[in-house]
Amino acid sequence: MPAFELTTTAFKPGGEIPSRFTCAGADTSPDLSWSGAPSGTAALVLLVDDPDASNFVHWVVYDMGGSDSGALPLGVSASPDAPPQGRNDFGSVGWRGPCPPSGDHHYRFRLFALGAPLGLTGAPKGDQVRHALAGANVLGTATLEGRYRRH
Repeated sequence: MPAFELTTTAFKPGGEIPSRFTCAGADTSPDLSWSGAPSGTAALVLLVDDPDASNFVHWVVYDMGGSDSGALPLGVSASPDAPPQGRNDFGSVGWRGPCPPSGDHHYRFRLFALGAPLGLTGAPKGDQVRHALAGANVLGTATLEGRYRRH
């Protein structure tokens, strides 16, 4: 069985996130691709947070259709046509990139493969999604990390 992987062309795993994806640039969401989702995956949830800032949430995409492989394009909007997105800890819906006040910060992009959709509605906050994930049938998790230091 292939490994469940999450990748991007925006930066190398563990590498520096370019400023175009941060508050110092255009604050555009990076492209993401996944492959090897476990058999039985019915839904996918993406949670992007900063463990160096008390797990501050930068992006939530929930209840995407389950598939072995797929992608989110560069610059996902918060429009109704986009996949369902939650409210980040900045208070807005959609992507808000790294914007640390100082120091090196690490950013976790975690894609959860679920046996069933979370069934959330509207624009749930990151804590609501974490709570729902704690009770969900998580079949696997793919993680990608990047780092950023505000200059």
